[in-house]
Amino acid sequence: MDVGFGIVGCGMIAPFAAKAVSEIGGARLAAVFSRNESRATSVAEPYGAEVSTDYDSFLDRKDLNVVYISTPSGTHADYAIPAAKAGKHVIVEKPIEITLARARELAQVCDEAGVKLGVISQSRFTEGSRLLKDAADTGRFGRLTIADAYVKWYRNQAYYDKGGWKGTRALDGGGALINQSIHAIDLLQWFVGPVREVTAFCDTLAHERVDVEDTAAAAVRFSNGALGVIIGATSVYPGFRKRIEISGTKGSAILEEEDITFWRFDPPAPTDDELRARFAKRRSAQGGSADPAGISHVGHRKQFEDFLAAVAEDRPPLVDAEEGIKSLEIILAIYASSAERRPVALPLEAG
Repeated sequence: MDVGFGIVGCGMIAPFAAKAVSEIGGARLAAVFSRNESRATSVAEPYGAEVSTDYDSFLDRKDLNVVYISTPSGTHADYAIPAAKAGKHVIVEKPIEITLARARELAQVCDEAGVKLGVISQSRFTEGSRLLKDAADTGRFGRLTIADAYVKWYRNQAYYDKGGWKGTRALDGGGALINQSIHAIDLLQWFVGPVREVTAFCDTLAHERVDVEDTAAAAVRFSNGALGVIIGATSVYPGFRKRIEISGTKGSAILEEEDITFWRFDPPAPTDDELRARFAKRRSAQGGSADPAGISHVGHRKQFEDFLAAVAEDRPPLVDAEEGIKSLEIILAIYASSAERRPVALPLEAG
């Protein structure tokens, strides 16, 4: 296997993606595209990759098989659609896009071009997430009753004042939910199943000169009848680890960042004590709770590996377009509920 990756967009996350590619056997970083040559060089140079400031010539490369796109969220389709039409497999950062219409257009183009489309949701690839997913799928919780996601993070005013696309409705699509909380929302619906209805409030309580929310709270009803809460914020000092709590009639579990901090079921399994003891000795980092760069590249590496396996086996990647759209749709429903001051049912119409 000799798979050439290309990176499009050289913001904060691009170096993490480049390092992830470098650790995958049979993959290499072939080229990096940015309209800012110095930024592209800083990402490409450590790995001997080529630098391009012309997107057409970047896509013309014969050694480019997979294009990873980390441009502003509202431009994902602008770069991904030409890549798909050029015959490249495509991975986009979260969210897949900022409207359902653009997300579905991108999915359709990739399908028609016969290329794979993946959406970054690297939190699905941690051990703790996989264990909770397995417990839910095998019925260990009994009837699911309560499922919550809490992302109480902190960003100072300087984070928004430095300019760029973050914190803008036009390119970010929203604020604390669509940018910071989307990974927890993706995990919540992955564990519990589709969301049927939301009632929500969103506001800007701690920052100035932004047109998006820094604080959001939503009540959620899932299709299986379970109820829940989603809290997403960049207004909570000093910032806390993201937390997901799942409970049912036969068990409960809590996931904080990558660590399982509570795990109890009736009946217990023979491996439960060992699992609790193992996680008690671990404590993952704070993640992005106060520092946007306080993350690891390992999740991206695992997701890239799954994507390459999906290409080789001609199967959907774990997080394909359909999966990527689910978290976007929940967030857009929350925004609509807050704006219109009413419950909003899912699925939404494209828009």
